[in-house]
Amino acid sequence: MRLANIFHLGVKELRSLARDPIMLVLIVYAFSVSIYTRATAMPETLNKASIAVVNEDRSPLSWRIVGAFYPHYFLPPELIDQAEMDARLDTGLATFALDIPPEFQRDLLAGRRPTLQLNVDATRMSQAFSGSGYIQTIVTGEVRAFAQRYRDVPRQPVDLALRVRFNPQLDKSWFGAIMQVINHVTMLSIVLTGAALIREREHGTVEHLLVMPVTPFEMMTSKVWAMGLVVLGATAFALIAVVQGWLSVPIQGSLVLFLAGTALHLFATTSMGIFLGTVARSMPQFGLLLILVFLPLQMLSGSTTPRESMPEIVQYLMLGAPNTHFVMLAQAILYRGAGFGIVWPQFLAIAAIGAVLFSLALARFRKTIGAMA
Repeated sequence: MRLANIFHLGVKELRSLARDPIMLVLIVYAFSVSIYTRATAMPETLNKASIAVVNEDRSPLSWRIVGAFYPHYFLPPELIDQAEMDARLDTGLATFALDIPPEFQRDLLAGRRPTLQLNVDATRMSQAFSGSGYIQTIVTGEVRAFAQRYRDVPRQPVDLALRVRFNPQLDKSWFGAIMQVINHVTMLSIVLTGAALIREREHGTVEHLLVMPVTPFEMMTSKVWAMGLVVLGATAFALIAVVQGWLSVPIQGSLVLFLAGTALHLFATTSMGIFLGTVARSMPQFGLLLILVFLPLQMLSGSTTPRESMPEIVQYLMLGAPNTHFVMLAQAILYRGAGFGIVWPQFLAIAAIGAVLFSLALARFRKTIGAMA
C-alpha cells in the first residue's frame, strides 16, 4: 500500500508539473539553449578580440606580424596611424593596439633589441589578461621564425614535449558544456521539489492530502522520485542530443554509470529542495533562499574553479556538499573515462550525504505538516 501511494502521488506531481508552462520552459531552456550558450561564449577565453596595428615599419617582418592575428582569437587587424590609437581605445573600438616602430626589422637583424608597444584596454578584463599573453606568443614566434632565416638563433637547452590529455585541442566548449549540465542538475532538482511543495501549500492541496491515508514519508518520497526522474531524463537528453550531438563534445566514459551517479545525487539535492521548501513560506522567499544556497554550492564545488586553488578550510567544508563529490564523479567519468572502481568513494559520499539530507528534510516536513494539521 505504501509503494502504491508513493507511485500515485508521484504521478500526481508529474501531472502538476505538466500543467506549469513556466517550469516546463525553464527545464527545456536549461538543458538545451543554456548549455549551448555556455559552451560557445565562455567569457574567460579569448574569442574575436578587436585589435588595431600601427605599422610604422612597413617591412616584411612587420607585415608578417600583422598577418599572424588570425580568427577566431582575433578579428582582422585594423591598420591605423599613430593619431588614431588613443581615440580607438577611448571609444572602445579596439581592445588591443600594437605599435610597430620604424626600423624595427633593421634593428632586429643588426642584433639590437627593438621594442614593440602594446596598449591594452584593461576594462575588458578577461580578454585583456589572456589576450596579452596570446599577442606576446604570436609576436615572439613570428620574430623567431623570421630571424632564423638571417642569423643564428641559439636553441633552448631543453625541449618541452607537451602531451595534452582528455582535451587535445584545448577546446573550451568541452569543459563549459558538461559543467553547465552538472550545475543545472543541482539547480533544477532543488527548484522543482521546493516549488512543488510551496505550490501545494499555496493552492491548499496539502490540506486535501492530510485527510487521506498517506504519511509525510510517502508524500515526500513521491516528490523526490518524480522530480528526480524529470531532471534525470532531461540530463540524459542534454548529454546525448546537445553535448554529443549539437556541440560534438566526445564523452569518454559510461553514460549509464554517470546517470547512476546522477540519480544518487538527485536523491540528495531533491531532499535539499524539500528542506528549503519547508523553510520558505512563499515562492519569493524560496527564490531568495535558493540564491543564498545555490551560488556557494556552484562556485565552491569545483565546477567553476579548481578546488585546489581555494583555502583549505573551504575545501574541507565543501566535502559536506553533495555536488562537490558529484563534480568529481562527473569529471572522472565523462572526461577521463573512469570506471566504478575509481569513483566508488564519490558514490559512497553522495549516498551518505543524501541519507542525512533526506532525514533532516523528512523531520522538517513532518513538523510542517503537523503544524498545518
